Amino acid sequence: MIIRVPASSANLGPGFDALGMALSLYAEAGVIDDDVPAGAQRIDQFHPAGVAFRRAGGEGDLWVCSPIPVGRGLGFSGAVRVAGIVAAHAQRHGSDPDRLSAHLPGMLALATELEGHADNVAASLFGGIVATADGHAVRIPMAFDPAIVVWIPSFTTSTDESRTKMGSDVPLGDAVFNIGRTALLVAALAAGDTGALRSATQDRLHQDLRLAAVEPSKEALRAALDAGAWCSWLSGSGPTVAAMCPFDDADELAACMPSEGHTKVLRIDHGGAVIEADD
Repeated sequence: MIIRVPASSANLGPGFDALGMALSLYAEAGVIDDDVPAGAQRIDQFHPAGVAFRRAGGEGDLWVCSPIPVGRGLGFSGAVRVAGIVAAHAQRHGSDPDRLSAHLPGMLALATELEGHADNVAASLFGGIVATADGHAVRIPMAFDPAIVVWIPSFTTSTDESRTKMGSDVPLGDAVFNIGRTALLVAALAAGDTGALRSATQDRLHQDLRLAAVEPSKEALRAALDAGAWCSWLSGSGPTVAAMCPFDDADELAACMPSEGHTKVLRIDHGGAVIEADD
């Protein structure tokens, strides 16, 4: 069996540690029986997928194949941790999707413990755009199916390091600002109000602080909005920048992004983690 898990973009502007979006870029993993599939690598017990696999009760070794860039804000660690947990489930229970669905809450709890926050892992597990808090994850209904253009620079950032730059106290005005934008974002996605998305993805908690340290990402975000994207945000802790637009406009938008990085035109993944038969 092959475990297939989508990448993710977290925060979505104001939804710090609370919102995550699954993307059509996939990590795959499986339990090694004989050979490792072409293009995959055997991982050791210290790899995040291997740690998650064993914590979830898995036995043996895993292979992983992933095009998700590491340290770029597209949820690599969350996706492979989910892959390890789902692989352990598949080893015990097989590929029945209903049984997998019934175990998702427990998987979310373990993945959140290992990852340190739930937004990335919830999106990779459930698919779609997910709001998460207090151990719960709820998919936001989508009234449209946009393209997601991601601009990925060559350098990396550290989530842990970027968090140390954020203060422990939040001014009341900033808290109200972010609460309002997060509520507006959820409502706009559900209602299909694309005109509200630019305002709805504004943030005062983390994004400006992180962008101040990565000027190329700041330029990419500005370029996406200037080119007509509905909205743009720093993906996770960066340095990747994501933008949302109609799919017919995605290639033109991608061509407007800075040349210092490369772009991918993706969609929102709606399936989440799946177990596929290895043919």
